[in-house]
Amino acid sequence: MKAYLLVSHGSRDPRPGVAMEQLVNLLTQRVSNHGVVGAAALELQPQPLHEKIRIFTEKARHLGCDQIQLVPIFLLPGVHVMEDIPAEVAKAESLLGEKQVIKITPYLGSHPRLSELLQTQVSSHPSVGKILLTHGSRRPQGNLPVETMAAKLGAIAAYWSVSPSLESQVTQLVASGCQEVAIITYFLFPGGITDAIASQQEALKLQFPEVRFHLTAPLGASPELADLIGDLTHT
Repeated sequence: MKAYLLVSHGSRDPRPGVAMEQLVNLLTQRVSNHGVVGAAALELQPQPLHEKIRIFTEKARHLGCDQIQLVPIFLLPGVHVMEDIPAEVAKAESLLGEKQVIKITPYLGSHPRLSELLQTQVSSHPSVGKILLTHGSRRPQGNLPVETMAAKLGAIAAYWSVSPSLESQVTQLVASGCQEVAIITYFLFPGGITDAIASQQEALKLQFPEVRFHLTAPLGASPELADLIGDLTHT
């Protein structure tokens, strides 16, 4: 028996939490009778993550699970993935004792087939300018996977929290002659930022009335995304 804890960022908006529970249900169906699946968040929760990990691990061991895997449900290798989560896991292991080892799997955004989910949402027509828009990381080299993903999609990258911004990248495409722009929303779930992106798209329509804009939805909790998570755990 194995146990899988899906760890996301956490949000005051209820929608990401609902989506995480949907992912838990989808992955539970995948592991069937040989695994236990749960969810926890890094921030904006009543309990710190290491305490959630401890509680989940003790329950999983009580159910007969001898292997615990933590899956970072993040798209970028930023500070949360590279520093915060490992530190919380180390705290949980020290509380659990008995040489308990919790394996951290590769983060979701590292899956090589994630681009296939995005590709199905956008036109492959060469006249359509594409922008891959995500949160962005201030960690050195943290945005390199986004640049790689954008190249796979024939897109340019833009970021919500760092440069280059969506507006600057739209301006660049329009200056190059694009009259149709697809904004690929590289976020996991709907939330406050994706709402703000939709509002910015409306402003861009007014700024560039000659351009047709298309905005994709976030990835969402789907069987396809659950399959990719399952791949990371080797279930």
